Order: sequence, then structure tokens, then C-alpha cells
Amino acid sequence: MRSRTPALDHVADDALLAGVALGDDACVGAFVRRYQRRLFGLALTIVGDVGVAEDVTQEAFLRIVRHAAAYDVRRGAASTWALTITRHLAIDALRLRRAIPTAPDDQVFATLASPAPSPEDAATQSDDAAPAWLALAQLPQEQRRCVVLAVIYGRTAAEIAESESIPLGTAKSRLRLGLARLRDLVAQETS
Repeated sequence: MRSRTPALDHVADDALLAGVALGDDACVGAFVRRYQRRLFGLALTIVGDVGVAEDVTQEAFLRIVRHAAAYDVRRGAASTWALTITRHLAIDALRLRRAIPTAPDDQVFATLASPAPSPEDAATQSDDAAPAWLALAQLPQEQRRCVVLAVIYGRTAAEIAESESIPLGTAKSRLRLGLARLRDLVAQETS
């Protein structure tokens, strides 16, 4: 087992990914250490099962290593790229398990009730996400449900309309209004 390389702890994410693309094992280890909690926390939030979240996280890191050369710093932050890969894999895993009914109230909405972060919340949320979660809690329940179903669970407007037993136009309106209001609230909190 290789020893930890403290010099890489302060290297920028995009530089670490460049090292990962070149096959540098030390860069891979540093990147995994830096992102393992965030990626696992995101996967766990979406799939709601520790075992599946571990599998999703492992697959996300494998894809990150395999496709590190494709990362383009001009298109976004390395953290966004890694979290997007994880989110897509988690949604795919959730769709595979769709036979198991999942109510949005079970997980995401329950965490909005308490202003104090639970240990799971602390692991899954970064400081960057805090304004979005606070803004999400301020949305009307109908809009909040549509936004969570679309953004976190990856459902389409048609799927939301069906699961919520509302017309498709209503689902689209709630989603559009909720996302617009969320954007405005986050902008107010970060300014």
C-alpha cells in the first residue's frame, strides 16, 4: 500500500484530474480521498440504499479515471463534472430499482423539516449547496415536490404528472416556476 502524498492535498482539482488522465496513481488516490464523501453522499441521497450508493460511487470513480482525459476545465469545475457523473449513475441505478416504490417524502422532504443538519446532511452537502437547500425549503410544497422529483430523482415532467396525479401542463408549470423561484432565492442568499 502506498503512503499518502500530502503534497497533493493542496493541488487544484483540475491538476489532479490531469494527473489521473496520465495514469498517476498518487493523483488518483488524492482525487478519491478528496471526493469520496461527497460522491457517496450524493449517491446515497438519490438511491437511499448504502450498498447501492457504494456501488454507484465505485462506478463513478471508475468512470472518472477512465474518462479523465475528456474533462475540459472550460466547461465547468472538476467537482461539478464528478458530481454530475455520480448523479447520472445514481439515477440510472434508481431507475433499475424502479420496481421498488419510492415516495419523495421518505427522504428528501424529511430532511427539510429540521433546520439543523443531520450527520447524513453534513456528509452529503457542501457549503456550496447550503443556499440551494435553504431556498428549496422556502418553495411551496407542490413546486418543491416537482423540483425534487426532477432534479434529484431524474424524473421527466410526464413521469411527475403521472406520479402526482396532475395534468402534464400543471407539472411543467410547477417545475418551471419552482426552478425560477429557486434560482431567485439562491441569488438573493448568495449576494
